[in-house]
Amino acid sequence: MKSFRNSRPVHLTAYATILAATLAFGYAGGAAAQQADASGTVGGTTTDDTSAGNTNGGGMPQVQQQGDVSFVSGGVGLDESKALLGAERQWPLALRFTQRSGEYVADVRVQITDSHGASVLDTTSRGPYMLVRVRPGRYSVHVSHAGVDKTSAVTVGSNGSARAAFIW
Repeated sequence: MKSFRNSRPVHLTAYATILAATLAFGYAGGAAAQQADASGTVGGTTTDDTSAGNTNGGGMPQVQQQGDVSFVSGGVGLDESKALLGAERQWPLALRFTQRSGEYVADVRVQITDSHGASVLDTTSRGPYMLVRVRPGRYSVHVSHAGVDKTSAVTVGSNGSARAAFIW
């Protein structure tokens, strides 16, 4: 037993017991938090469309699917912005949403139609960047934010390098 002046005696075995219990609780809590759901997804569900709990790593938001079109949107945080900008070259179509002041815009309604007017994508962007995997072709991108609608015609070539920026 060890004693310090003006203090009660300290039992090292008591500290060891408390430390062991704390560690055990921490590991058990972490294991419970990491348990997979029925689909095998850890940290969310397969229908989870938020960037939290994504399985892509590196700050990349969750990839979503609508029909045969894959897309990802976000970029509110620095990690997410860097990840989306870094991945931009791997996606056929990249969209960016900002205000005239340069501030980023989120919650933008995005509707993409093909050259025949058929809907290809109808969703809401969760941040200032949206990457879309579409087949080569001509598309109309219709966006809406704060009651203001904008449209841009884009052509996705076989190299898949179409970009469009929308400024409010």
